[in-house]
Amino acid sequence: MSHEVAHMTDTTPRGRAERRSPGELESEVLAALWATDRALTPADIQADLGGDLAYNTVHTILKRLHDKGLVVRDADGRRGAYRPAKEAAEMTAEAMHQLLDRGPDPIAALQQFVTRLSPEEEAALRDLLGESGS
Repeated sequence: MSHEVAHMTDTTPRGRAERRSPGELESEVLAALWATDRALTPADIQADLGGDLAYNTVHTILKRLHDKGLVVRDADGRRGAYRPAKEAAEMTAEAMHQLLDRGPDPIAALQQFVTRLSPEEEAALRDLLGESGS
């Protein structure tokens, strides 16, 4: 097992190693970037994630995220530092729209979605739509 792969694992409660998926790793890196208002280097992100990922793994994830347009290289001169291309809420909204556009019945999907909202989420949605929440 390579050094990099050894750092891409979590341990389950029973002690078995469980490899995190690339999507999970990308989400963790994005969460670290969203948690601050400054650009982060791969070493910064590695430290923020507790150091359980190899530096090369973090760098590879950042390159993938950059290739997907999800992060940008910092223009302020910190060489090798990255910022998220979009805020978390904007990215989530875009993903929701993409899913709605792909489905055969977006109205039915929205109906299912709103039936699972918490009371707080429902009130916020009503406010956004300009309805009274009574």
